[in-house]
Amino acid sequence: MLNLQKLTPLDDTALEEIGFTWHTDSDGSKYIADTLVGITEQEAEAYYAAANELYDMYVKAAEYVIENDLFFDLGIPFNLIDPIKKSWENDVHWHIYGRFDFSGGIDGKPIKLIEFNADTPTGLYETAILQWALLKHNEMDEDRQFNNIYQAIADNFRRLVTLFDDVDEFDERYDGWKILFSSVEGNDEEEMTTQLLQKIATDAGFVTANAFLQDVKFDEEGIFNSDGNNYEYWFKLYPWEDIGTDEPELAMLLGSIMNNQKAIILNPAYTLLFQSKGMLKILYDMFPDSPYLLPTSFEPLEGSYVEKRMFGREGANTKIVDASGKTVSEVDGPYGNYKPIYQEYTEFVKDSEGNHYQAGVFFAYEACGLGFRRGGKIMDNMSKFVGHVLV
Repeated sequence: MLNLQKLTPLDDTALEEIGFTWHTDSDGSKYIADTLVGITEQEAEAYYAAANELYDMYVKAAEYVIENDLFFDLGIPFNLIDPIKKSWENDVHWHIYGRFDFSGGIDGKPIKLIEFNADTPTGLYETAILQWALLKHNEMDEDRQFNNIYQAIADNFRRLVTLFDDVDEFDERYDGWKILFSSVEGNDEEEMTTQLLQKIATDAGFVTANAFLQDVKFDEEGIFNSDGNNYEYWFKLYPWEDIGTDEPELAMLLGSIMNNQKAIILNPAYTLLFQSKGMLKILYDMFPDSPYLLPTSFEPLEGSYVEKRMFGREGANTKIVDASGKTVSEVDGPYGNYKPIYQEYTEFVKDSEGNHYQAGVFFAYEACGLGFRRGGKIMDNMSKFVGHVLV
């Protein structure tokens, strides 16, 4: 039986006071659920172990893709292949954070990987900050969560300087290095997520600034804000695949900047390999006995399967097909031009009202936090965020 606990929600004013303005969906419903998912310590540890093992598998699969030149199979834009290779070759191109999406893990269901949002994952603010605030608001022990995201990302920013484990040596090596954070203007969630990451980096010891993407200046000598200040690191909450497809001149410039060692871009270009759902097929080919992987192919499967697009987001352009070939659920969207991928269907855990639950586990050097989304068979942009508590 799924363990759900009712709670008193934060009102809109309280949410806005902590910067959370996207609290109401377009249909007027509240984005944040008034329940928590209760999980055991053992279930939290299982999510932790699954994400850590899968990340190691992704690293091996990415190496395989690069060595065998399988970029076309993964739908990678040709103008990003060199930046991907360049970022993969040098450890200074550090992956700051990503989010694994899982079915199962609760109510006795096995954990199965749905996909890895490695480049520009959403849900960070909710998972790192808001669900902690929900426990505090309901006079619950806010430490009773699998949620160390803030510190884990801070440590990962320090690894940009120290590399690998020795984050405690950061102060000795730190020399005022600067990070410029950017998002597209007009999206509250993306702006606040970028500002949260900037705050974490500032707390980690970096000199930081923020500029909307359209105000950032790029040339062969580096990356600059509108005042002409140069930055060694640039974090962009803007998908690599959109840069390659929609901004080819920017893709070329960023490649030159990387080749000239004038700046390091976060998340690195190689995270586009992880982001591609085509990696699910590569992973299954390489690790067919993994308990976390579902059979995945570039061709329709026998039995029930999910068809989705290489770089689809928020459930768009996804459909579920049953064993007879009938489409039982479908969400339209703008990603139809991307190649399809076919993954064996697995049903999400459901509550007594028929709502489905998908787990999201954030990863920053290691698994570091958990949140849930509640919705239909396909998690789309109308799904709700559900916090958790350890019971």
